[in-house]
Amino acid sequence: MSGRARMVLVAGASAAVLAATIAFGVTAWADRREADSNLGTADTAGLGTWAGGDRIVFRTTESGRAYGHVASVPIDAPDGARLTSGDVCDRLDATVARLSCLRIVRGVVPSYTATVSDAAGETAAEWPLPGIPSRTRFSPSGELVAETSFVSGHSYAAVGFSTATVISRVDGTSLGNLEEWSLTRDGAAVAAADRNFWGVTFVDDRTFYATVGMTLTGTTWLVRGDIDARSMTMLAENVECPSVSPDGRSIAFKRVTGDDPAGPHWTPAIYDVATGAVRVLPEERGIDDQIEWLDDDTILYGMPRAQTRGDSDVWALEVDGSSDPRILIEHAWSPAVVGRDE
Repeated sequence: MSGRARMVLVAGASAAVLAATIAFGVTAWADRREADSNLGTADTAGLGTWAGGDRIVFRTTESGRAYGHVASVPIDAPDGARLTSGDVCDRLDATVARLSCLRIVRGVVPSYTATVSDAAGETAAEWPLPGIPSRTRFSPSGELVAETSFVSGHSYAAVGFSTATVISRVDGTSLGNLEEWSLTRDGAAVAAADRNFWGVTFVDDRTFYATVGMTLTGTTWLVRGDIDARSMTMLAENVECPSVSPDGRSIAFKRVTGDDPAGPHWTPAIYDVATGAVRVLPEERGIDDQIEWLDDDTILYGMPRAQTRGDSDVWALEVDGSSDPRILIEHAWSPAVVGRDE
């Protein structure tokens, strides 16, 4: 593929993602307005009740009074009764002790916030986001949190949108936007004007992986980051939204494997950390999510419901390719597995 063709592909991908994100936000706004009228009678158990035990935490997408609320189900009974909290998020991550909540604050002119709260529902820190919420992840210790948001009027506006990705301490102290950090490929520095970051996943409180989009070549790459050194190294091409497995041996991600009418077709894939080998998984549908690991053998991701605006399900897929994708949690989005092995 030529550099120009790749640029067109990235531009199309950018436009598609931005359009989908805006559409999801607008739909959520409309559905939340419907839900707000019934919040006084919502069957919610109070702020912070997403915590406790081995659970899968997620955003509820079923239309009605609980739409947009944070909920959870037991890991061992994902089809069982869900516990719905009073927290409302558009994108989330969680540990047994903390919730990272990215939210669109609706109004004539919407604003965007990131909030870290504890298991009692108390807000530990809150800060503004520069644009529409996209991704958030805690480090395994729960002491660091990353968030990615879509922004406009940025230096990468030529490809339709850009992202801002920041790593912070959970008290809100920023460790910096990744665009300000150094980036190398094969030992050579990469110019700041040719990069755009998103989708952080942590190994520990020093090491992480993320995606960098190269605007001049129209390619995406997996990068490994060193927080102490404020540096990143490019590792593998055609990798987006990485997610490290619990044992640290594998990275799940989405890979462009073709084109759909609205843009690129992303397929889940697995990167072997030790060898760099990549396996594309048997999922025929295009996915646009940052994958979560249920355990070392199974990944989770959200898929929109084709016939229902703003609704989605969380699907599960075995990484050895031994079974077809299956719905794990209906009417759910942005899953986070907490408790087990933390």
